[in-house]
Parts: sequence; structure tokens; C-alpha cells
Amino acid sequence: MTTLDASDDVVRARGVTKRFGDFDAVRGIDFTIRRGESFGFLGPNGAGKTSTMRMVSAVSTPTSGSLDIFGLDPASRGSEIRGRLGVVPQEDTFDLDLSLRLNLEMFGRYFDLPRRVIKERTGELLEFAHLSDRAEDKVDNLSGGMKRRLTIARALMNRPELLILDEPTTGLDPQARHLLWERLYRLKREGVTLIITTHYMDEAEQLCDRLVVMDHGRIVAEGAPADLITTHASREVLELRLGAEDHAALAPRLADLAERIEVLADRVLLYVDSADDTLASVHRAGWRPERALQRRSSLEDVFLRLTGRTLDE
Repeated sequence: MTTLDASDDVVRARGVTKRFGDFDAVRGIDFTIRRGESFGFLGPNGAGKTSTMRMVSAVSTPTSGSLDIFGLDPASRGSEIRGRLGVVPQEDTFDLDLSLRLNLEMFGRYFDLPRRVIKERTGELLEFAHLSDRAEDKVDNLSGGMKRRLTIARALMNRPELLILDEPTTGLDPQARHLLWERLYRLKREGVTLIITTHYMDEAEQLCDRLVVMDHGRIVAEGAPADLITTHASREVLELRLGAEDHAALAPRLADLAERIEVLADRVLLYVDSADDTLASVHRAGWRPERALQRRSSLEDVFLRLTGRTLDE
């Protein structure tokens, strides 16, 4: 087994807090992100993810605690750190009247790169994003998936060691999401460290080597996706829609059939070892659900147990 030392850590946070007036957005969190891994941050709105990402991006400093990025203090070496980062914001921001090529070339000038290097990298990045054939088109003519790929390409202009992606596939159709995932896999294989915030549980399971779940400014769980599912969820889940306006009132009558029950607005989730056997027990007890879905436990079930909320709240 390989032993990692401090040189393998791209980001180290110890007791980091971020306070705005009387409000604590981040409350004493610890985490380490290793070189070459894909690390995820999950959490509902207001959990502290955005504040944490701004600190890791070296555009905001911690109120207290210690934060090292590439072994550097962002409070005093912020400019140097930002030169080694790539950031993919949640919203695509381009000059819509300019071509894809010109948008990338203009961005390259922010890094004081020679024109020859900018032109060379622009061509490479358009190819990476599968957009070479659209290089002279205006950005306004692109689909949502193409714009996201262009945003990622732009973030790679300075060949960053660490790429931070905020909700990279929000609003995209499944085909566009999977193409974007393939591009991110490629970056990881090339040694780029990835930090991803996402609302999509399948995305986190697919892309993240490790992740943390944040709630109310704290980290409530950390680990590999599969390990978190094993630790915090049962093997299978039975989802029942009972045709009732108030599932909460009916849920206690199902309690003996499951290890744990979660009540959502439109259904009841039964966490069990065998969804098939549990459904048979439901029918024997005289229940006739309008709909029954049997599935494996997922990160979403972990998230629901740890935070008591769904990600879209």
C-alpha cells in the first residue's frame, strides 16, 4: 500500500470557518484533497458549499482555521494559487457575439501567455471539447451541452493543476451529461485534480473518488461513495406511493416491515435488506400501493438520512 505524505495533498483544511457578520456559513471543517483525485462536495442550498469553494478558489479567506492550497497560504499567496487553478462556474459566461475561438483566445490573454501559445492551446482545447468544427461559430448558436464543454475548455487554458467545477452538468440532457463525464475522466487520467459540487447523486457516484456531505456549515460524512452507502443505508429500498394525501400518517403502520422509514411528500421509502420480500409482506398486510419501486440504495438515500432533506430543497 502506498503511503501518502504532505506533498500529495493539494488542499488541506483544518478547523476552517467562514463568518459573515453574525452568520457562520462554514463551521470548523476539516478535509484533505489528494493530488490526482476527484473530490466531491454535496449539500443542500445553504450548506456552506459555495463559501467553501470560494475559499478553495483563493477569492475569499477563512475567518479562522488553516487552509493550504498547493502548500501555500491563500491569504498571502492568492494570486499565485489562482494562476494554478481552473474554475468552471455554474453559469456559462461568454461574449455571445464572438466566435468560440475568439472567446478562448481572449481568455488566454488574462494569463499573459504568448500569442503563439494561446493559438496553439485554443486549437487543442477546441479539439478536447469536441468543438473544432464549430470554432468560428458564435457562442450564442451553441446548445447548452456545447456551452458547458466550452466553459470547461476555457478553464483549462492555463493548464491548471486543480480544476474546480460548480454544478457542471445542471440543465443538460443525459447524452450531454455523459459526454461531459467522459471529458472529466480524461482530465483525471491526465493527472488533473478535480473538485466537484453537484446536485446529481449518480454524477457524484460516477465521478468522485471521495466526497463530503455538508449541512448547516459542517461536514457530516466523508468517504468513498460506495463506503458511505454501505455505512449509512440498507442494501435495498422499497418506494411506495399509497394513494394518500398524508403519507406521514400512514408510515408508522409500516414501521415493522423496515429497518428505517423516510417519508417524502409523495411517497414512503422503506430501507430493507430485500425489497422483493418486503413488498410481499406489504401485500400480505393488506396494503395495495398505487406504485411500488424496488431499487438498490444510493447516495441520495445517504444524503436524506444525514441531512433530512433532498438536494433540491
